[in-house]
This record gives sequence, C-alpha cells and structure tokens, in this order.
Amino acid sequence: MDFGDILDAWDRQTAKPQGKKGSGGAEKKQPPAAKDFHKQDTQDGQKERDALTAWLRTNGVYDKDAEEPESAVSPGEHRRRLLHKRPDAVIDLHGLTKDEAWNSLDGFFRSSRQQGLEKVLVIHGKGNHSLGEAVLKQIVKQFIEHCPFAGESGHGNAASGGTGATWVLLKNPSA
Repeated sequence: MDFGDILDAWDRQTAKPQGKKGSGGAEKKQPPAAKDFHKQDTQDGQKERDALTAWLRTNGVYDKDAEEPESAVSPGEHRRRLLHKRPDAVIDLHGLTKDEAWNSLDGFFRSSRQQGLEKVLVIHGKGNHSLGEAVLKQIVKQFIEHCPFAGESGHGNAASGGTGATWVLLKNPSA
C-alpha cells in the first residue's frame, strides 16, 4: 500500500454526503469503501482503524524545524564574512551631477537588493577636481543615511579605492 492509496482511503472514510438531501436518514451511514479499509497491526497487537495514523506509525515523521541546520552561522561570523567579501556589484559616479548621482544610486541600490546582493561598492572619487569639499562623496554619504536598505558602510583599502570609494552592506530583505 503506498501513500496515495492511504490518502484515497482517508478521503473515502472522512467523506461527507453529496447533495442537499444528505444521507436521508437519522443514522449516519459509513461510505462503502470504509468497510473494505485495510487494517494494520500496531506494535501493541491492536488493529489500526485510521490509514493516515497507520502510515505515520510505519514511516515516522521528520520535523525539519526541530533541529538547527548544521550550516547555521552566527551573526558575528556572517558580518565578518561580509566585511572581508569582495563587492557583488560596483557603480562609478565619476562625472555625474548631484541629481544624476542620486538617481543612479537609487536605481543601483534597488536593483542590487532585488538581485539579493549583499555588498556593493560605490566609486565617487576623492574630490580632487571639486572646488572645496568632495561633492559626490557627500551625496553618497547622504544617500546611504536615507536609504532604508543600506546597512553598514566604510572605505576600503587603497587597492579598492581607499577614500574615493565606499562599500555598503545591504540589509537582508527579511530583516
């Protein structure tokens, strides 16, 4: 007997009468298939009347939520891994105006989040060609502060742009 047969028997056993009239009498009749139901012996020697219970006793139940997955990583370890990870995507804002940079950042961050990326790099430059303060660096800082899914950020080492680039960890959509 396979599980499909057991489910069919269960449906027949628990079936309700069809139509408005029902069974027509005061006493309830069992479906004809219930009489032919296969009874199985339990460990105590008693007969099982319920096919689903018999199947569960025979095959057991695995509760996937009862145990922690072996690959569960602590939040601290996950953060350390992300900090040392190379960025999943990079955007270069060189040559853009404030408004163009803001719009580009908005589209880039939304797209990165939809793709499930964890870490991105924004290249904004050091501001050597700006009069006074670095314009794009300030825009990036403001955007990160206002973006609801931008998490921790910082500057990488000289090889990854130093102070001319900002890495950002994206917040998990389920968090």
